Amino acid sequence: MALTVQITPTQPLQADVSTSTKSQEQVGNNLLLYPGEPGEFLVTLSNSTTNILQWKLEIEGNFPNDWCNPNQINFEEIASNQKREFTISLMVPENFFEDSRNINTNQPCLQIDYQMQISIYAMQTGYEPRIVKYQVLNLFVRPNISYLDFLPTIYQEVDFVGRLVGIFEQAFDPAVQTIDTLWAYLDPLTAPSALQNFLAQWVAWDIDNRWDIDKQRQLIRNAITIYRWHGTRYGLRLYLHLYTGLPLNEDVPEVDKHISIQEVFNNGFVMGKTLIGEDSMIGGGHPYHFIVRLRPTESLQLDEGLLREIIEQQKPAFSTYELSILSL
Repeated sequence: MALTVQITPTQPLQADVSTSTKSQEQVGNNLLLYPGEPGEFLVTLSNSTTNILQWKLEIEGNFPNDWCNPNQINFEEIASNQKREFTISLMVPENFFEDSRNINTNQPCLQIDYQMQISIYAMQTGYEPRIVKYQVLNLFVRPNISYLDFLPTIYQEVDFVGRLVGIFEQAFDPAVQTIDTLWAYLDPLTAPSALQNFLAQWVAWDIDNRWDIDKQRQLIRNAITIYRWHGTRYGLRLYLHLYTGLPLNEDVPEVDKHISIQEVFNNGFVMGKTLIGEDSMIGGGHPYHFIVRLRPTESLQLDEGLLREIIEQQKPAFSTYELSILSL
């Protein structure tokens, strides 16, 4: 019977965590477990025979039963010349170090080192099952505290030291992480919502509650650009683009843009040489007049009152305008 079995921890322990395991072979049988995080090892079965084999996995150890997924109840088949891989997971409760039930009168010290015995049986039709693989894994439960890595090995194994160092890490790490990601707090697109008003005051931008939070972030981020181009066609189109989400279409003709701003240069009724519809218009003649045309999609709902407020804020005070929202 040739059923090859390989058991590989996916998170091998470093050689200097346990003083009792110094050889490379022993270190390969170690598994480091963090409370609240899964610890896994990969089991690979290979059937190199021409027959169908049946296999079964059994797990024992001095660790709590609820840490590991249950054993197989029945044998399973593996076909000829086939390979099968599966993962066995262990999960230490997140409150392992805080749970007082882990310490009792019979065990005054918290146990943080355990052993797991893995047995794999194989059976061929007409034969009795026999064990083909037996492996012992050392399980080391440690707090996920990076500060411990800077201590000598002898102190890393002391639970009290780990708890004490954990207090300092929990106190200082948030400040360190904030400094490392300070740029994200100063960018309106990534800053927490509570900082939006603060960032808006930096650029003297008035928050309008009619805008959703994502559009407000875009406005605050582009406030300086809007100020710079205030009173221009580009500035108005950019503002309308941020509100509506319609594309700017810089490379297409004005009449085909989703946000079109057309200035009217025609004169009113002219006595003399003129071409109606080209350089003059009957009843017209508004100086400094422009037309805003929007071509929204079917699903886009626009607030015409807010659109007119945007135009009034951005246009020169002496100019007049018309707003046209085209339907598809």
